[in-house]
Order: sequence, then structure tokens, then C-alpha cells
Amino acid sequence: MKAHVYVVSKRTVLDPQGQAIQNALRKLGHADVTDVRQGKYFILTLDDSLDGAAAHSEVERIASEVLCNPVMEEFSFQID
Repeated sequence: MKAHVYVVSKRTVLDPQGQAIQNALRKLGHADVTDVRQGKYFILTLDDSLDGAAAHSEVERIASEVLCNPVMEEFSFQID
């Protein structure tokens, strides 16, 4: 079982890398992109013996305690 975890800066936190990417895209002619948020992506391989609820709980705990700084970042995830 795989968990895909996405971590990005909160909307209230300045994202200079995202702004730099957006500016570069605009200069390259991609004016339709109005915002870019840069972040981190993790793939966690989970033991197949976990049921869906246990996997969800484990990934949520890992993401909130280890993979992101909850003061500045937020996360989302999906489990396959």
C-alpha cells in the first residue's frame, strides 16, 4: 500500500520559490498561471497488513508530526 503525501506552505505564508516559478512562467509566455505554490511530495510504503482506517490514521500522524511544520505548512494525502 502506498501513501502519497503533499506538503505546501499555508496561504498566509509567503512562498518566494512559488513566486519565482510563477514569474519565470509568465516570462516564458504562460500568463494563464495565476499562482504557484511550491511544496514537498512524499511516497510512503505501508505494510499491507494495515486496514484502511489504520493506514489513514498512521499517515495523518506521520504527516502532521514529522513531514510538515503545522505552523507554516499544511498537508493532504491519498492512499492507494
